[in-house]
Amino acid sequence: MGGSNEALILVVEDDPAVRNLVATALEVNGYEHKEVSHATAALLELTSCPNISLVILDLGLPDRDGVEVIETLRGWSQTPVIVLSARQEDTDKIAALDAGADDYLTKPFSVNELLARVRVALRRTAQGSTGAQPCVSTYENGPLTIDYEAGIARIQGEEVHLTPMEYKLLVLLSRNTGKVLTHNYILKEVWGSALASDLPSLRVFMATLRKKLEAKAPGAALIQTHVGIGYRMVRAEDSL
Repeated sequence: MGGSNEALILVVEDDPAVRNLVATALEVNGYEHKEVSHATAALLELTSCPNISLVILDLGLPDRDGVEVIETLRGWSQTPVIVLSARQEDTDKIAALDAGADDYLTKPFSVNELLARVRVALRRTAQGSTGAQPCVSTYENGPLTIDYEAGIARIQGEEVHLTPMEYKLLVLLSRNTGKVLTHNYILKEVWGSALASDLPSLRVFMATLRKKLEAKAPGAALIQTHVGIGYRMVRAEDSL
């Protein structure tokens, strides 16, 4: 997949070996990129270079925590952020995602997996779907179509009968396609609060929603579960 991509990617990583690995993978695949090793330098690049399309960010930086970088960036920009972290704890991943990261990979990671996540994040940017899409009245993703105005979801043209809560969850996931949504984020958006006591209900609704979608399109795994973290709607071509 050589050639030239329009995207400019900022790699923020203080480990030279990892930074070199990521940079080489991006170069080979035709992505233009910049590299920095500190949070301060990253924020300087992001404020002075508005055409950065994506940030690949290590959480354990020498001068500031990566989560702080995400929170600061989200003050003025919705540029997608993929977190690279050696931290295995779910709490660290959740903190980064709740701060506004779009995705995460835990070190050591597969280069192919990183490139796949890069493509997903850039596709979201190209489609202008980094946030809610109030202007779009219909959504299409492989066998799934949602008519937002009519409040109807269809799989391969056939209506899927959803409860109001299942439909709300489906709409939230579809409007954030490609982005990992944490349990807390979903509970706040759909339930209006992030009470731990609501989490079992969320899991039940998600299980029934997936069952209904997959009953009409077996093998179309459009909703991914990130165990202990949350859920993500993937593009049909990315779930194959």
